[in-house]
Amino acid sequence: MAKTRDNTHPSLRTDDITTILGKGSEFEGKLNFEGTLRIEGVFSGEIHSDSVLVIGEGAKVSAEVDVGTIVINGEVRGNVRAKTGVEIRHPGRLIGNVEAPSLIIEKGVIFEGSCKMENFSTRTDSFLVPAEKDKKAEAAESS
Repeated sequence: MAKTRDNTHPSLRTDDITTILGKGSEFEGKLNFEGTLRIEGVFSGEIHSDSVLVIGEGAKVSAEVDVGTIVINGEVRGNVRAKTGVEIRHPGRLIGNVEAPSLIIEKGVIFEGSCKMENFSTRTDSFLVPAEKDKKAEAAESS
């Protein structure tokens, strides 16, 4: 029996990648993109997107990252925020904090940092204990 593909994982086929920062390339600055971006070279700065970012094996990224999904096979230094999820695959390394609703770490990777997992579509006041919600509601009514 064939196993169907789970649509929550990004497709990493070469023909699905719309942009490649290839081996031997170096880029510094702010990077915004749509589609799937694969970094094989060296990048430093900021990365922003609602799409998929793939860090290739051998790539070195030093950046604040805010994307839809990130798959790390190389090295990332900096904080990572992903709206959908973070996946660190062997021999990947992540030195920095993670904020994402889903985190997958394969055996043999290095992750040094903290992780905060939450669903970004929920409101932050849904995490308040009842007494804090009451205080917040009273403050809103009195204004």
